[in-house]
Amino acid sequence: MAGSMERARHWRYAELPGVDLLRARYVQKKFVRHTHENFVIAAIADGLEVFHHGGADQYAGPGTLALVNPDTPHTGRAGVPEGWRYGALYPSPDVVAEIAAETTTIRGTPGFVHPVLDDPYAAGLVHQVLRAVDEGNALAADTLLRVAVTRLLRLNGGPLPQRPVRTAGTSAAARARAVLSERMADPPTLARLASDLGTSPFALLRAFRAAYGMPPHAWLTDARVRRARSLLDAGTAPVDAAVAVGFTDQPHLNRHFSRIVGVPPGAYQRERIGGPDGGRGREERAPGHTDGARGRKNVQDR
Repeated sequence: MAGSMERARHWRYAELPGVDLLRARYVQKKFVRHTHENFVIAAIADGLEVFHHGGADQYAGPGTLALVNPDTPHTGRAGVPEGWRYGALYPSPDVVAEIAAETTTIRGTPGFVHPVLDDPYAAGLVHQVLRAVDEGNALAADTLLRVAVTRLLRLNGGPLPQRPVRTAGTSAAARARAVLSERMADPPTLARLASDLGTSPFALLRAFRAAYGMPPHAWLTDARVRRARSLLDAGTAPVDAAVAVGFTDQPHLNRHFSRIVGVPPGAYQRERIGGPDGGRGREERAPGHTDGARGRKNVQDR
């Protein structure tokens, strides 16, 4: 069955602080609308990924990179029957800002301008970072990461847009988000939330969508998964993390976690804090794995 061909590994490498790592092949996987606290730098090796971003579907095939800025809503799914295979780096805003300040002339908060970049060389660098991590080569992994981010910022970087001028609607949306964040395990209804904020349900819904790219209930699910990830990283058992963030039970967490992160919470936690090899050398290879050979060249920033 196609689903049995899906494999994913989401992990960290201690020598690359502030960077999450992913290697995956998906066929039937559909990522619901969600955000990341970190940047997404996903190098497509095979197949085609389609992701909704910025009001339109974006298409990323072999040799291209899917690039998503922090806190930017997007989805993800296969664009061809055989799915897609990719390797991804998730550097934190601080990591990207440090590299940008040293190697680019970008002023303000750095980010990516376009969500898809056709650059086999940069895609190859991403796969080489992951390969260096597999080999435990910290010097190569750190060097390649910095070269890759520098190249991407020079080719497709710029200052992130400033937040829009605050209006009554955006103020209500921000206060609603604060309430939902505080009451994550016991959120109010939309009607109660709107009433407490002195507005109407549909006015709040429109304002929230405009401010955060998704309705309050979808934002809450995304926020719960984010908080669950933090708890899992700290060693909390998945069943306890589920209850702490407001899911009814662990299967409820499993379902939403997998649809946003791409792996179940148990596998996520084992790779990040409990792997017997400290996060090295446990790649699950899909058939025909080439590590993005199309983009493999001598490492240099050109």
